[in-house]
Amino acid sequence: MDVSRLCSALVRIRSENPPGDTQGVIEYLFSYLDTLGVHSKMVEGEKGRWNLVSFPSPEGVLFCGHVDVVPARQEGWSHDPFSGDIEGEFVWGRGSSDMKGGCAAILSALETLLDEGRDPPVNLAFVCDEETGGRSGIRHLLAHHHIRSGDCIVAEPTPLLNPSVGQKGLCRMNITFDGVPGHASLHPIIGRSAIMDAVRFIEYLQALHRREYRVDGEMGALIDRSAEVLGSIFGVEGVQQVLTHITFNPGVIRGGEKVNIIAQHCHLELDLRIPWGCRVDSLVEKIRNSVPNGRLQIVDCSDPNITSPEEEIVQTLCSEIERACGKAPQPIVQWAASDAKFLRKAGFQVVEYGPGDLTTLHGVDERVPISALETAADIYAGVMRRYRGKKKIRDIC
Repeated sequence: MDVSRLCSALVRIRSENPPGDTQGVIEYLFSYLDTLGVHSKMVEGEKGRWNLVSFPSPEGVLFCGHVDVVPARQEGWSHDPFSGDIEGEFVWGRGSSDMKGGCAAILSALETLLDEGRDPPVNLAFVCDEETGGRSGIRHLLAHHHIRSGDCIVAEPTPLLNPSVGQKGLCRMNITFDGVPGHASLHPIIGRSAIMDAVRFIEYLQALHRREYRVDGEMGALIDRSAEVLGSIFGVEGVQQVLTHITFNPGVIRGGEKVNIIAQHCHLELDLRIPWGCRVDSLVEKIRNSVPNGRLQIVDCSDPNITSPEEEIVQTLCSEIERACGKAPQPIVQWAASDAKFLRKAGFQVVEYGPGDLTTLHGVDERVPISALETAADIYAGVMRRYRGKKKIRDIC
């Protein structure tokens, strides 16, 4: 099937996370692979959270993608977010870039090799919950040995000439602040507001954000180049801070009992991204000490992680990008996080590369250029051809 129509078909199968029901889209992928003669199996994590893996090959490269998407409201879209419309130069809809477009490009590349009469040296993993931490998805597959460590391409959207070889660290935490209630008319003389404790904590985070973490040598040069790419994509100044500073987002806050009561409780859900040169364990301890009137729960934490640009998977991918695009690619590190961090921890050599419009990720009118889908499929097929006969997959210990 044409890669744009395949992407469109995947977008039309709703798989918002939350709630995280991916059965429909995984069944579609299972059936599609079956028509190609590719054996695969569906693997359930938590109820309704389905993954798909092909049977492990003793040689080759793992291609990985996630099929869950962030929710989308109807308001503001020029195309229905789950229409999968193919119009102009794009496929439109939630997940078209992040990352059903990448999944479609993987399948299209695989189909190309099968049409050539080749037996592709490829393993596949399509997972259910990258957008919510991967517990039922990639972490479940790793824990139960459904995939084997080796070389891996994660089809997350990237710039055309910039495969991603590393990611900032991630720390997500929940903090519940406990205040001392009283009559609102007496605050702040009487009582202590849990909401104001949360406000002071956010001010503390702003102070943490102002510190710059610099690293030298090749890593420093890689970060500088990545900042230039990020700035050119989003057309904003000061993006160096995204990669060299702690960034934070107080994504959810709930507090207070009634307008005339000094707030006794306030709950904060926090997302922090950690730069190279900052130790996550040390940062968490600082934060814990800064909330004496709060209860802190760590949801997910990982240090910054990277695959050397000299690794064979990176070099092979870059060679295929240059062949397809006629320009030399430049690897970068990423400001966001993905399943790559879990794969690297499990021993994989991972590089991210995929089609997408980065300016519309998680936003209104998400879309993927058809040309990007076609180019990614061509590049993936090139990588698959070059891995034929290479012993690159090892059993997980």
